[in-house]
Amino acid sequence: MIKSDLKLFSILSFFMATMVALSNFLVQFPVNYFGMQEILTYGAFSYPVTFLITDLANRRFGKIIATKIVYIGFILGVFLTLYFSTNFSDLIAIRIAIGSGTAFLVAQLLDVQVFDKLRKKIWFIAPLVSSFVGSLIDTFLFFFIAFYNTDTPWVTLAAGDFTVKIFMALVMLIPFRLLLGKIGDVAKYVDKRSFT
Repeated sequence: MIKSDLKLFSILSFFMATMVALSNFLVQFPVNYFGMQEILTYGAFSYPVTFLITDLANRRFGKIIATKIVYIGFILGVFLTLYFSTNFSDLIAIRIAIGSGTAFLVAQLLDVQVFDKLRKKIWFIAPLVSSFVGSLIDTFLFFFIAFYNTDTPWVTLAAGDFTVKIFMALVMLIPFRLLLGKIGDVAKYVDKRSFT
């Protein structure tokens, strides 16, 4: 592996873990403006960046390396969440941690597979469709695991969260396109190798 690939791999892994931990913290806080407190949390704005990171990794390195970045983000993100923002005496906080980890892992791995299948289409198809599918699965799994059978209006929060994630997926196409020129698409050359 060349030095620049290792550096990009490390940067993407770091940002993945950071965004997971940040989103897990922010999801605990509803947006208290314009009557949105039962519809939206701040985590909906930060979490879609994880799909951008996964899609950039997939475009540059292919699905094998993108999957490794997902696993690194999962392990470090869950560790940071448990360490910094989980109150183990609060059942909801524990459910948030479990829901977040489960939803993240399933949705991101699905995103990697969908992106890989669509990678040869027009540049925006793969990141948009994979983010849409991943966001749908992530939203349902997270809110169901974290808040089902509680006083939290999880269905409306999930609907608001998903709507913002789709909006953010559209916005994330801008940095995706801008960063494509910098990272390139060499997956066809490196997909058979793994970082050891």
